[in-house]
Amino acid sequence: MNPRDTTHQIALKTGRLAETFIFHPETVARGKELGLDGFRFYFLGRGGVLGDVDAAVVHAAFGYFSPDLIGKMWTSAKEQLDPRQAAREYIACAHNHGRARLEGVAGLDAYVEAAGAVIAAADDSGLSLFAGWRSESVPNDIPAAAYHQAVVLRELRGSAHLAAVRAVGLTSMVAHMIKRPNDVAIFGWPEDAHVVTDEDRERHARAEEITNSIVEPAVSVLSDDQAAALIAGTEAMYATLMDGAS
Repeated sequence: MNPRDTTHQIALKTGRLAETFIFHPETVARGKELGLDGFRFYFLGRGGVLGDVDAAVVHAAFGYFSPDLIGKMWTSAKEQLDPRQAAREYIACAHNHGRARLEGVAGLDAYVEAAGAVIAAADDSGLSLFAGWRSESVPNDIPAAAYHQAVVLRELRGSAHLAAVRAVGLTSMVAHMIKRPNDVAIFGWPEDAHVVTDEDRERHARAEEITNSIVEPAVSVLSDDQAAALIAGTEAMYATLMDGAS
């Protein structure tokens, strides 16, 4: 199976299914128990794999959000909870999300094996957020492990895409405006911060291709059977999580 086809087939659905836990009521509730609202738990939990760093380091790893927003969220959240502890709690929410919703989904054992092979093969140079997530332990039970690996694959592509965006000369702000035009303000940018041009869109399309080129070498380690398992597991989790959305 062609690595590019495999990469393309899992990209969008992996991203979406791996986001379902982030602002789920159970995740938000756990954050509140720890003294953090949903947004701050997201920033501190997701970025906590980087350690107790300055907000500028988190912005470099996240991109897309305005530095002012990340500075405000990260700094105020750190006053309530240590970043590494927040990361452990946030990752536990992801695991519990998988356990509660993916039990009995067929093919996830093969998905975990295939995803693990891709994650292990990926060169993390310049992909700091992915490297941080890859260093975290994978749980032993299959539903939690499958969801964990999906989130790590999301961070692999996200980190690669941020590098690709910069490589084509776009700022992450402009890339965000192209990809999520309705979410400009919530990411901390003025709605009129930039007028997207045709050249911007052409550059963004090139960035998507570069992203695939960064991820593909890791996917290429898979056998045809493993590639099929990676795709099938992604499809099964997506269908389960997006259908229920709960």
